[in-house]
Amino acid sequence: MPLLDHLIELRKRLIYALVGFFLVFFVTFYFAKPIFSFLIQPALADGYKVVVLDIFEFFFVTVKLSGFVALIVGFPLIAVQIWMFVAPGLYRHEKRAFVPFLVATPFMFYAGCLVMYYIVLPYVINFMLTVYAPPDIEKTLRSSDYLERILQLVFAFGFAFEVPVLLTLLVQVGIVSTEGLRSKRRYAIVVAFIIAAVLTPPDVVSQLALAIPLLIFYELSILIGRVIERKREAADKKTEAEELAAEEAEKKAEEERAAEEARKAEEEKKAEEEKKARDAAIDAPKDPAS
Repeated sequence: MPLLDHLIELRKRLIYALVGFFLVFFVTFYFAKPIFSFLIQPALADGYKVVVLDIFEFFFVTVKLSGFVALIVGFPLIAVQIWMFVAPGLYRHEKRAFVPFLVATPFMFYAGCLVMYYIVLPYVINFMLTVYAPPDIEKTLRSSDYLERILQLVFAFGFAFEVPVLLTLLVQVGIVSTEGLRSKRRYAIVVAFIIAAVLTPPDVVSQLALAIPLLIFYELSILIGRVIERKREAADKKTEAEELAAEEAEKKAEEERAAEEARKAEEEKKAEEEKKARDAAIDAPKDPAS
């Protein structure tokens, strides 16, 4: 396909992705109030208030919330458009290899969001405002700050749940190996706790709530990667055996062709000798006594 056709196809896919993003954005903007009310339920359930301290604060909260939801909800559509642009240039076995990861990516991200909202967030709110805040002050949450913390936790847990997808994909394409992942396990533990310390509130429990799933998914990636490597090794052995059998068959065919050619050459030589003998017999002088 010429370069111009590639650019036209890329433009079409980008337009479809942007249309999907803005469609979800405007729908979310229209339903921003019930969506935000849903997000603040963990705080309200513990008896805390969420307030607005500026005239335009909730408007900007709505815009940020709409963009965030549009990015998360519209990601499958964006991923499909990227796939439809890339897929024609892939072989069939490459398509079969990438489709499971394309499906698993949004699923795992949404799973991380659910774990954050229903398990981690209520604890974080209650722990931070009960343990760290003095009991004699009124506890209210600013809407913009609350949304910022929500987004921070959502992205942290969403991307944490993407670890097995990413590492398994790297093993699938051969960039990393399970042996290399095992040898780097101690570094992975340190990195997991550093990520948890940066992306979560400064309490031990919420940091463990992110670091432990990261490590579990790291080990899970090693197990899945080992299965992929075994299948690849079996496929390589099968391919090697088929290539060896093909080489032996070709060698045998060449030997048969060489034998056939030798037989034909022998027959031709024999026929030539017989012809010469007949010609010599014809050309020989007859006996006068006869």
